[in-house]
Amino acid sequence: MSPRMLAVAFLFLAAAPASAQKVHRLAASPATVAYGYYWAGARPVLRIASGDLVDIETLITSTPARLEAAGVLAAEIERSLRVVVDSVADKGPGGHILTGPIHIDGAEPGDVLEVRILKVDLPIGYGYNGCAGFMREICTGPGTMRIIRLDRKNLIAELDHGIRVPLRPFFGSMGVAPPPDSGRVSSNPPGIHAGNLDNRELVAGTTLYIPVHAAGALFEVGDGHAAQGDGEVDQTAIETSLRGRFQFIVRKDLKLTWPRAETPTHVITMGTDVDLTVATRIALRQMITYLMEAKSLPEIEAYRLASVAADLRITQLVDGRVGVHMMISKKVLGL
Repeated sequence: MSPRMLAVAFLFLAAAPASAQKVHRLAASPATVAYGYYWAGARPVLRIASGDLVDIETLITSTPARLEAAGVLAAEIERSLRVVVDSVADKGPGGHILTGPIHIDGAEPGDVLEVRILKVDLPIGYGYNGCAGFMREICTGPGTMRIIRLDRKNLIAELDHGIRVPLRPFFGSMGVAPPPDSGRVSSNPPGIHAGNLDNRELVAGTTLYIPVHAAGALFEVGDGHAAQGDGEVDQTAIETSLRGRFQFIVRKDLKLTWPRAETPTHVITMGTDVDLTVATRIALRQMITYLMEAKSLPEIEAYRLASVAADLRITQLVDGRVGVHMMISKKVLGL
């Protein structure tokens, strides 16, 4: 295998950590959250070695007052949410409560952070769906936030009229610090740092690869979703709190300009931009590049394969920068 092929085989080969694994726990508290931003200047709340595992608690993207007004009982509100909302004064410009940042030793600009999503749990029995997004003119009248009860045992949300929504919990926002010259970036739009991707494929068992832009990577996570459709058209999924176990591996053998992902069955490329056409071109170009490298294809044949075998999807339309992702089956590639 050529050096180039070795460099692109990252989606299918495990990277051995340089040191013995440790398991850390990171709870959400006023001292451990970044409320509404990704930032290269943020102070790390945890430092770990490459290969370590971290159990992370994240909080629902709302406030106790709004949840109670929508019908959640006061006793159901997590104490950690009350404390964070009441105590954290340094908020914005976005609205997500992100746990972190985590400094991964050895991560430097130009590296790739491999984020293995090992487990995702639903710690509370409810979520909510708001109403705004792509066709916000539909959202008229009071009480547009709806509380949705979660059957955590059977992974189902039962709505009215016999509707049963399967739960596939995932973190809507997972990212690293953007380039230092970007300053403090809102948690709302996704970008080259990943962030608020809202990609419903990133459930437990998947791996996200993010280009590193600042020393230590500075990983943050939040915006828990119990279920979401591609597009997230009304601006919200079933928003809820989540807990997850992650493994973080610094990959110095890889070079990426945009986030990529791997599920047990597919490879996923991604693009974001304020313009849907531009975002689509980025995701497609990333897929073409991947296929050229992974299968030694000329550009025209990679483009042809993307057309006949890959699926292009709108990730989300509602976060300022829209998202598009493209998926190709590993079976097609003989992997």
